[in-house]
Amino acid sequence: MMTITVLAILEPDPIPAPPLAKVMNERLKRLANELEHELSRSMDEIDSECEDLVVYISYNSKYTIRWKIVNDVPPKIEAEVARQCANLGYNLWKGSTIYNFNARN
Repeated sequence: MMTITVLAILEPDPIPAPPLAKVMNERLKRLANELEHELSRSMDEIDSECEDLVVYISYNSKYTIRWKIVNDVPPKIEAEVARQCANLGYNLWKGSTIYNFNARN
């Protein structure tokens, strides 16, 4: 069974005012939990010898959600994460690379 972890990466110095930063950080944590749950459900259907999947999510400079996989996983796991995140409107974290991904899969 694969262990799936989605971590909300919170900015140490909030750019927005502290009350707004608190709301945004709480939202990010909730979205991380929701994504982890959705990935757990979809990964049950994928036959893989991958033991762990770790995904980071955070806000980019325009306050949209960005994501990246931070450990080595097979391409089919990477594609499934990319599909799920694309469906949610999340952006690939700058500097991350996804090979052979078509958002319409």
